[in-house]
Amino acid sequence: HDFNVRHFHEKLREEHGIRLSYTWVKLALQGAGLVKKARKRGVHRKRRPPRPLPGMLLHLDGSHHRWFQDDRWYDLIPRARDDATNETYYAQFVEEESTRTVMAALADVIARQGRFCALYSDRASHFFETPKAGGPVDPRRLTPVGRALKELEIEMIPAYSPQARGRSERRFGTWQGRLPQEQRLAGIRTLEEASRFLRERGIPEMNRKFSRPAA
Repeated sequence: HDFNVRHFHEKLREEHGIRLSYTWVKLALQGAGLVKKARKRGVHRKRRPPRPLPGMLLHLDGSHHRWFQDDRWYDLIPRARDDATNETYYAQFVEEESTRTVMAALADVIARQGRFCALYSDRASHFFETPKAGGPVDPRRLTPVGRALKELEIEMIPAYSPQARGRSERRFGTWQGRLPQEQRLAGIRTLEEASRFLRERGIPEMNRKFSRPAA
């Protein structure tokens, strides 16, 4: 997986002082049978430009994954990410995504960053009431999260397009490729240790590598 190769290459440079090029390392790993060759990409789809200012749009998404590289599955949820800067404001390991974990994330972000304008999320039941599975949301029937955001005058935007889901999955591919390896190297084995590592090292490191200035 390309993200794993990039992470491996960064570790070679940062921790071992090995200055081989990324392409050389990738080809060597492929030649050794440790990494599969990437499939050719399809036709490029023009993407929506990011919002010009922080706080205009926040993405809230998560990933169900084997974060400890064993048979335990946990959610990295909810990850709050600013559309303008790609900065992650909040992320937490939990047993399962729920109204409570979403509310905790929103409360934390607002307390530290201030009130934002709009929230973009999937159509999970703690965000929206969806009368028909896979269908449109009912804007008149608000969940507890919906009522809280309405009181704060924060717009809720449901994700409908497969492209939006694909972008979210690709972003989490980065986290799935890096965090389990970093946790293994740090000897982390419990949910509490992983969440502390995420706050103290994981989120700052990901923001250092992947955030950008707002337009």
